[in-house]
Amino acid sequence: MKIMVTGGAGFIGSHIVDRLIEEGHEVVVVDDLSTGKKKNINKEATFYKVDILSSRLEKIFQKERPELISHHAAQMDVRKSVADPAFDAKSNILGLINLLECAVKNGSRRVIFASSGGAAYGEQNAFPATEAHSTHPLSPYGVSKLSSEHYLYYYHKVCGLDYTALRYGNVFGPRQDPHGEAGVVAIFTEKLLKGEQPTINGNGMQTRDYVYVKDVVEANMAVINNKVNGIFNVGTGIESTVNVLFKHLLEITGSDLKELHGPEKKGEQKRSCLDAKKIYNAVDWEPRVSFLEGLQNTVDYFKGS
Repeated sequence: MKIMVTGGAGFIGSHIVDRLIEEGHEVVVVDDLSTGKKKNINKEATFYKVDILSSRLEKIFQKERPELISHHAAQMDVRKSVADPAFDAKSNILGLINLLECAVKNGSRRVIFASSGGAAYGEQNAFPATEAHSTHPLSPYGVSKLSSEHYLYYYHKVCGLDYTALRYGNVFGPRQDPHGEAGVVAIFTEKLLKGEQPTINGNGMQTRDYVYVKDVVEANMAVINNKVNGIFNVGTGIESTVNVLFKHLLEITGSDLKELHGPEKKGEQKRSCLDAKKIYNAVDWEPRVSFLEGLQNTVDYFKGS
């Protein structure tokens, strides 16, 4: 099958590209390299350096005619979305609409969409959150991801375009970008390996559902191979505080640095944890890499990069 992966030079997208090619699929990568890296792109993939907002996207669809789109291109920084909501909406909502219009016009059948579990639900009132949990995003990023799910539903009902939205937990692992505000595991890891002091926002008691990138890739493969539609959480169901994460990384890196706390950040959730029973029942997916094993793999990657 020919599959287009937007954001295929990025952290999660590049891992998905590798796995798709391993499975024998023909892969087209669309990425503007604003955050993705060319070195992440599998050499067997066809690459187009294009912004998903560009009118050039239509010509790529006309030429390549992908059957399925794995949509991972996005403005993914919660704090950046708070600082500039219009930029976030332009990238994440208008970019998606341009993509879906191209897909419908050129015969694509299905979209796998990288959504967000934590950001879409907002502050949870049940732990872990199922897909039926209320959605009250606390950031423009969360609003744009939730809005995108509604657009996918519209295109499904009106245009017949099938879709699966995967609401990711806090994904971490090799190739995650340590530069910027997103990706606390990568940021802390790089700083600790360099002997630099990381800063924990607030009291460090905020929790996240940390899910290893390899498990996220397998969730994508499971829904692609089983052709299931709908919305699914992709997480571990386990909450871990930022303070605990920091302590684990101190042990793994051998650092003797101490905790340093800074101010809280606007739009940042207090607690996030996802129930993944729905995807387990649908495609028999469950996370297989433990938090500590994933952290060790991530540290090893950063040591060698």
